[in-house]
Amino acid sequence: MSSHEELAPTAWLALENGVVLPGRAVGARGEKGGDIVFNTAMSGYQEILTDPSYFGQVVVMTYPLIGNYGIVAEDDESGAAWPEAFVMKEMSSIPSNRRATSSLPDWLAAKGVVAIDGVDTRRLTKIVREEGCLKCVVSTVDSNPESLVKKAKGTLSTDHRDLARIVTCKQVYEWNHDFDPSYPALVERWSGPRKRCVAYDFGAKRNIMRSLVHAGFDVTVVPATTKASEVLALEPDAIFLSNGPGDPAPVCAIPEIANLVGKKPIFGICLGHQILGIVLGAKTHKMPFGHHGANHPVRDLLTGRVEITSQNHSFAVDPKTLPKELELTHINLNDMTVEGIRHRTAKVMSVQYHPEAAPGPLDSAHLFSRFRELVAN
Repeated sequence: MSSHEELAPTAWLALENGVVLPGRAVGARGEKGGDIVFNTAMSGYQEILTDPSYFGQVVVMTYPLIGNYGIVAEDDESGAAWPEAFVMKEMSSIPSNRRATSSLPDWLAAKGVVAIDGVDTRRLTKIVREEGCLKCVVSTVDSNPESLVKKAKGTLSTDHRDLARIVTCKQVYEWNHDFDPSYPALVERWSGPRKRCVAYDFGAKRNIMRSLVHAGFDVTVVPATTKASEVLALEPDAIFLSNGPGDPAPVCAIPEIANLVGKKPIFGICLGHQILGIVLGAKTHKMPFGHHGANHPVRDLLTGRVEITSQNHSFAVDPKTLPKELELTHINLNDMTVEGIRHRTAKVMSVQYHPEAAPGPLDSAHLFSRFRELVAN
């Protein structure tokens, strides 16, 4: 045990169902709560922590050892840490990585993330799988079980809240950063004429923007509150709808996206996919415990190929509500949920998972090229 862990005060995690688990405080001190989700990725904790899609959630890592390669500043997916709290079985406070710029516990403390380790994450995962999404609280300041459970019950859920409005950028900006030339991309850089893409930021990850640039787009990022008329005034060749946190139904941009369908080619990822589903007549529902991890098999119904994908979502498009204008293009082979759709006549495509990975496999990186070809044609 490291000296950091020996000196750490006790912390507690409480679920709304009455379960209270002790552990060690290994991040910022304080108390935070939200919906509890588990992530099955074995690495990529930094990308997970800096993904705005986790805003409002408490993340449990199922892999037993987290933090062994530290933090690398250039690998951040945004400029902040977004989960309400972070839960681990064991955290390494000594990074072994030539690229590391910080240890995980130091970074968590600096970013204000309440974190706990020494928790039976296997038990937690089984509870969430059996009982569904639960609210919880992680505290370093309260050790009273009754008080903690009461706080967990009173914690805000992500349901029925427009969280994209909170995590979005505050003003329009240009994104022109491509991948480092050594990046092991499976898709060649687009060598033809570049196209202008306006990207709605509902909680966009940097790797998505890099992927769009890599595929031949000059990207202008706009806030989630941007009007359709303002987007069209930028004279884009294409429109992108980003990932983001929480419930898609209350997102403020839905009426604006409805005014853009059919006018420009559109590609949506994750929350963007769900928003497109709603705009085009489908409905969404909350999943029992969602998909969070870097190892989900998805079948591309257009090619027949199976891809291992990175996923992070608690809501999904209901397949029973897909209108005849929409074609199902991808399905999850674990539970047969909707993973991709496209419009039969308009230039609209979307996927529920993350083709930009970060973290995760690169099996689906070709989707950015597919979007570029849709725009070119």
